[in-house]
Amino acid sequence: MSEQVAAVAGGVVGVALLLLLIGIGVYILWRKRCIVPSYEELLNVTTPTHSHNNGVDHGMSSSLGYAKDSGIKSVPFIVPPKFHGRDWVHLQNGERIQEDSEPYIAPDFLPRSTLCSMGGSYVVGSINPALYKYPEDNEETDFPEGNIGRIWFAVEYEYETERLVVSLIKVRNLHFSSDSCNPFVKMHLLPDERRYLQSKTKRKTLNPHFDEIFVFQVSGKTLHQRTLRFSVYHVDKIKKHHLLGQVLFPMKNENLTDDGKLVIWRDLEQENLEPPSEYGDIQFSLSYNDYLGRLTVVVLRAKGIQFQEDRAVVSSAFVKVSLMNHNRFIKSKKTNVVLGTPNPVYNETFSFKLEQGELDTASLSLSVLQNTEGDKCNVLGRVVVGPFMYTRGRELEHWNEMLNKPKELVKRWHSLSIST
Repeated sequence: MSEQVAAVAGGVVGVALLLLLIGIGVYILWRKRCIVPSYEELLNVTTPTHSHNNGVDHGMSSSLGYAKDSGIKSVPFIVPPKFHGRDWVHLQNGERIQEDSEPYIAPDFLPRSTLCSMGGSYVVGSINPALYKYPEDNEETDFPEGNIGRIWFAVEYEYETERLVVSLIKVRNLHFSSDSCNPFVKMHLLPDERRYLQSKTKRKTLNPHFDEIFVFQVSGKTLHQRTLRFSVYHVDKIKKHHLLGQVLFPMKNENLTDDGKLVIWRDLEQENLEPPSEYGDIQFSLSYNDYLGRLTVVVLRAKGIQFQEDRAVVSSAFVKVSLMNHNRFIKSKKTNVVLGTPNPVYNETFSFKLEQGELDTASLSLSVLQNTEGDKCNVLGRVVVGPFMYTRGRELEHWNEMLNKPKELVKRWHSLSIST
């Protein structure tokens, strides 16, 4: 009897488990069918007319065919006009093609939940204009304080014909009292001061555009000893020329080839109108980086150098920069030799290791030297800059200004002397 009861109980339990599994399977299938997103047909979509009530047409959402009865938020689907007429486009479930005359409606009228469900992306066929913006060129807008003008030019050297081709492009932000400026540019290939090439004169503009090409005939062997000088002038009603600024461009530091033009811009500089001193003058920049403990010297140019022709094989000059500490020699560096001119241009940078605690006891000596017979050098002039312990006047002012403007190049002219 007990065996029959156990058999009946086991059969009831088995039937109950079977019914439970069938119920779970039916529930899963029903849930999958309910959550499948549906794309609904967009019918009678017209161009929205923005009402005066906050600028939004409240009837717009009803014309987009959202699923209201099912409670499921579906995304409207529109085929862009560029796919119209394509054989491989098969429209199903009531999708339609957007007409060319139908403007794209920005999705700002859609509910926030709809935008979030779209993942923040753009509707199919739309373009994000921000992705196609070119970076701004600030060469014509970013001028430093005190700027008197900026010039653009290009240089190219043709080795086969030994021609230096200079393309004068434009000048911007000229410093003049009025807009009635009539600018033009003179170009010298230094050290030749007698011959020059000149651009056309532009009328009543502070931002002239030239687009002119000039050619200098120069040997490739002497090219790197030459310096291009651009001088910008204004011509008045009586044909008098007024210098507005100039730029010096040494060739020795440039890799000029005939493969392509080297396009460059430079800021104009004021001409030093003071007459040269007895032994000449030298211009250089100083900068001190307290973080790195580095003193930087940029030897720019010299003028009015008095060569001693009776002791020299050829008129040539170079600059020797020496770092001293407590009158003890630390280190020295030399520029390249420039031949044949009393107004050499160097544009060479030197760096010295100098701790911040040594600034009150260190000094810099810049000497202009001339090569003489027997591989000897003759000192043509010298200047020392440093703290109050060693210098006074302009030399002390230059050193103090360097300390007051860390990491900034401070440029000045100094008179050379032969005193020690």
